[in-house]
Amino acid sequence: MVYYASKIVWLLAQPLSLTLLLLVAGMLAGLLGFKRLRTAASLVAAVVLFLTLFTTTGPVLLQRLEDRIARAALPEDGAACIILLGGGIEAAVIAARGGFETNQAGDRFIETLRLARDLPQARILVSGGDGSFSGSYEADAAVSARFFETFGVSRDRLLLETRSRTTFENVANTKALLEQEGLRDCLLVTSAFHMPRSIGLFRRQGLTVHPWPTDYRTTGRTGIGFDFTQPSTNSQLTTTALREWTGLLVYYLAGRTDALFPDD
Repeated sequence: MVYYASKIVWLLAQPLSLTLLLLVAGMLAGLLGFKRLRTAASLVAAVVLFLTLFTTTGPVLLQRLEDRIARAALPEDGAACIILLGGGIEAAVIAARGGFETNQAGDRFIETLRLARDLPQARILVSGGDGSFSGSYEADAAVSARFFETFGVSRDRLLLETRSRTTFENVANTKALLEQEGLRDCLLVTSAFHMPRSIGLFRRQGLTVHPWPTDYRTTGRTGIGFDFTQPSTNSQLTTTALREWTGLLVYYLAGRTDALFPDD
């Protein structure tokens, strides 16, 4: 129930949804004769929309996350395992059309494949279930098995965790698998913006992992300012950044991480 409630809350709270809700509230306030409330709601909606579409606020917020944790040095004797956090699979498209389709986080799979070839002794633990509302799609980890086998990674190197729907569940279920297989000090592959929250969760569980961020979406050189060239991209980056910052805050307040903004 908490999982579905969090999904619904974020659906309503993300910038474009919030703008629509404010506009609807303003219209209703106007119909009921609350002119000041209508003006205030409309003004806030306009500010939120402008910041989201036509400024670099979102990219800068996301850049701050991406710059927080750098890639670790590879252990001298290689790595015993590589942990890949799911989230890069388009499960609905795969269910409808077959094949293997990735979204923007697909770099996680590409980078893990590269590491798998460079570190042939390493096991690969993929953590990711079906995070959809319906729960009717194939788990990310299950789909990933076909991906890695297609590119020559032996099935016996793979460990698949198919039940997790959130990052917290990723880490809790991964811990159990690592202990079961006797694996430790693994590389952790996930999107750069997602790495601080992931590292915080692993540390809270008493696990040492070596961060290997990928899927960078900012240049690392963006400053605050206006940007009228790519409103749709700015909107995507703002939404992603706010979701991740919200996750950091919620996990910290819930005691799931020891630091609000974990670092390396």
